[in-house]
Amino acid sequence: MEDLTGRRTVVVTGASSGIGLAAAEELARRGDRVVLVGRDPARLQAAGDRVREASGERPELFRSDFAVLDDVRRLAENLRAAYDRIDVLANNAGAIVLEPVTTVDGFELSIQANHLAPFLLSNLLADRVGRIVVTASGAHRSGRLDPEDLNGQLRGYRPMRAYGTSKQANILFTAEAARRWPEIPAYCFHPGVVRTRFGADSRLVALGMRLLPFRSPEKGAETLVWLAGQDPSRLVDGGYYADRRLRRPLRKAADPTLSARLWTASAKAVGIDG
Repeated sequence: MEDLTGRRTVVVTGASSGIGLAAAEELARRGDRVVLVGRDPARLQAAGDRVREASGERPELFRSDFAVLDDVRRLAENLRAAYDRIDVLANNAGAIVLEPVTTVDGFELSIQANHLAPFLLSNLLADRVGRIVVTASGAHRSGRLDPEDLNGQLRGYRPMRAYGTSKQANILFTAEAARRWPEIPAYCFHPGVVRTRFGADSRLVALGMRLLPFRSPEKGAETLVWLAGQDPSRLVDGGYYADRRLRRPLRKAADPTLSARLWTASAKAVGIDG
């Protein structure tokens, strides 16, 4: 199968650790110019060092906190100033939030960091992006998305339900992006259950990561790297993948009416034209 990796510019969000860092290292080894986006400056610098060790070239680093939409807007401005063309935008940043948190923008943190922030970034960069890859999750099964009530998960808060709702939104966004932007191939994927910093503040999650057969970040990143490099003619635009195979998400993550409603609500939430 043809692999289109080469000297491309690939922006990876959530690249300070886990799947994002593993993907950045592998893409850099393959010859791509990798751009790392992360929230914590020290961990971002450390990630840059690892990518340099893997590829011999230091990547560009951009700090951005997706819990602050003005940070996302500044990130888009900085990326636009730095690059005329972004061949791949890997919307990988995300978080499991263990307690109900409302951001400075007024949104439940999971839906903002995992959906609204990458939605905004993708829209602000759409005129110069060649492909979008979104890290979704099989956790969309627990999602209860209501586009007219993006803060609904704050009531009777349950971390995995809020996370699942944001992952449901990721899959719906990908499909709707493919419909609205036919010139930009868009794909999402389930990385499997990966041993990362996710939920590091939870003793229960930390115990599970020690006892259960979690995947390595490198294994979790394989499908991201694959989707970033495959010929679009071999993929389904807007498709949901796992282990490099097309999968069918649950109906609530594959409803075109719901995806259109989510797009309209998200555009209104972040203050752009829908």
